[in-house]
Amino acid sequence: MKVIKRDGHIVDYDKEKIEIAIGKANNEVPEEERATESDIKKIIKYIESLNKKRILVEDIQDIIELKLMEMKRFELAKHYIVYRYNRALVRKSNTTDESILSLLRNENKELNEENSNKNTVLASTQRDYMAGEVSKDLTKRMLLPEKIIKAHEDGVLHFHDMDYFIQPIFNCCLINIKDMLDNGTVINGKMIESPKSFRVACTVTTQIIAVVASNQYGGQSVEVRHLAKYLHMSRDNITKRLKKTLGKSVDADTLNRLVDEETEIELKAGVQTLQYQINTLITTNGQNPFVTLFLYLDDKDPYVKENAMIIEEIIKQRYEGIKNEKGVYITPAFPKLVYVLDEHNCLKGGKYDYLTKLAVKCSSKRMYPDYISAKKMRENYEGNVFSPMGCRSFLSPWRDEDGNYKFEGRFNQGVVSINLPQIGIIADGDEEEFWKLFNERLDLCREALMCRHHALMGVTSDISPIHWQYGAIARLQKGEKIDRFLNGGYSTISLGYIGLYELTKLMKGVSHTEQSGTEFATRVMQYMKDKCDEWKKETGIGFALYGTPAESLCYRFAKIDLERFGKIKDVTDKGYYTNSYHVDVREKIDAFHKLGFEANLQKLSIGGAISYVEVPNMEHNLDAMEEVVKFIYDNVQYGEFNTKSDYCHVCGFSGEIKLNKDCEWECPECGNKDKTKMNVTRRTCGYLGENFWNVGKTKEIRERVTHL
Repeated sequence: MKVIKRDGHIVDYDKEKIEIAIGKANNEVPEEERATESDIKKIIKYIESLNKKRILVEDIQDIIELKLMEMKRFELAKHYIVYRYNRALVRKSNTTDESILSLLRNENKELNEENSNKNTVLASTQRDYMAGEVSKDLTKRMLLPEKIIKAHEDGVLHFHDMDYFIQPIFNCCLINIKDMLDNGTVINGKMIESPKSFRVACTVTTQIIAVVASNQYGGQSVEVRHLAKYLHMSRDNITKRLKKTLGKSVDADTLNRLVDEETEIELKAGVQTLQYQINTLITTNGQNPFVTLFLYLDDKDPYVKENAMIIEEIIKQRYEGIKNEKGVYITPAFPKLVYVLDEHNCLKGGKYDYLTKLAVKCSSKRMYPDYISAKKMRENYEGNVFSPMGCRSFLSPWRDEDGNYKFEGRFNQGVVSINLPQIGIIADGDEEEFWKLFNERLDLCREALMCRHHALMGVTSDISPIHWQYGAIARLQKGEKIDRFLNGGYSTISLGYIGLYELTKLMKGVSHTEQSGTEFATRVMQYMKDKCDEWKKETGIGFALYGTPAESLCYRFAKIDLERFGKIKDVTDKGYYTNSYHVDVREKIDAFHKLGFEANLQKLSIGGAISYVEVPNMEHNLDAMEEVVKFIYDNVQYGEFNTKSDYCHVCGFSGEIKLNKDCEWECPECGNKDKTKMNVTRRTCGYLGENFWNVGKTKEIRERVTHL
């Protein structure tokens, strides 16, 4: 007989453990109340007579309690129940002490590497992390079903953002910035009226971004085109003022030149305000606001000319960078930039091709912007072009009561991701077993996602006035519930997935880029999409399949499976799983074939998808990058550039990053030593001889060398 323990582990049945447990309870009661040796044997004999192949440890304990009561050993049964209860309390005791203390000592490596945008040395960040540790502890012990927690711990699935689950706040959103600027908003109880100039509009926008970021845990996106109206307004104000000041002392051409010059000053100052405010504001979670600026030129927009001017200035300032405390120009982490390719700017002789060339030049140095194809978006989203949310997830099309599509002012409720390779490991090539287990685990993911949904149901608008009362999402009354925005597909809730490549290798023995592998991988993707559609139809909730951009999760799942199943070639032996549907980095495939292959899977990942290509020495390969951009417009919904060269994300340095004397990778341009903020193409320093050891013989140095 096998015994299933609380953590899911299966052990051999051992009657001595029953004898020991009852014996401990015996020691707590008078002799006349104790179970005799004969009584204990009877209990054990009864358990063994059940002839079960497997039995839960809780069932054994229930039987012991019942039999003690039948034997009228009431005092003993009471002590056994108390003992059992106390053991349960120990198991569910607070587990945050050591994690919080290690955080304060800056020794918590997992937290240090979890989010490159958070500096765990800062007091404000530490406060957020401490709150997060408490949230995770309460979530695991009290808020989520045990089977969801067990699945999370075993790497069956990943319940994202558990450190915020204790609060009824959501993931990411598209701010309805147009409504907030045009109709005003309220921040910290103060009325903010509609701006009268571009510079003020930029300032108000950054204040909105900061408050929104402090009241949700994911990213946010702002459509820049809504600022164009205010640049036009500034130009009109400048024109009126100069006409009044100068009268007829200047001719029309001179007046226009002066207006252009002052408008240019206003434009630069406003964009600089956006860039500096976003990078200097610190939210309540101890980091810069996680924000994306959506750069989209719409020919139907009456302010398209002003919008083009704003986009050009944003890209120019991003290319220049921001000075750090040492005066070195670095690449700011935020805002993320997403540039839309359309007929008029896809490098095929369009009116705005000059902007795209500037964007590519910026990408070559600063890695941003990313690129979205308006052509492919219209194909995939019922003719619409709209921004991804800050975390790269996309909303599903939704229409209001008048039949109008609406995207801004909508949000994502949360994410749960499934570990695909683990299913393949267990199925061991048996497709029937795979689909059975796959279906069971998808149902478990749905249950976990519904926990996200139910946690938000019944919440009132008072939880975050900026979102619910003053326009970022809605304009509800105080005390009004947000429930209607959680249902009917207004908001999404996302099923993420990791390791399609590894799953295909396990089940088919080939990559998903090969024909037989592609057929299987496509069926897996289609099945997940169909499941999301099925859940949406059954519940009215906007389930969507999301190609999770969760690099740290790729390592977490792989680590769990390596410990559990050992080394498996091309799967657990790499130390990471390939993100979502992506082609494995080790495959020999050119950029265009990679993007073309992944584009077919992007269409199924409707809740979010992004593909990237690696280009060596990007600043010297602008022509090649422009060819990739043309290809993205025709084939790929969402693409970005990476580099095969060593690259520092802090200053944009592209070249060779070397190890310093302390065995740390250090950027030669800005001195950045944060491994999470650089790409290093080499795994070792190349030399570990005696001369190297002369730099230091401490245990710390030796461990670093061994690790490298």
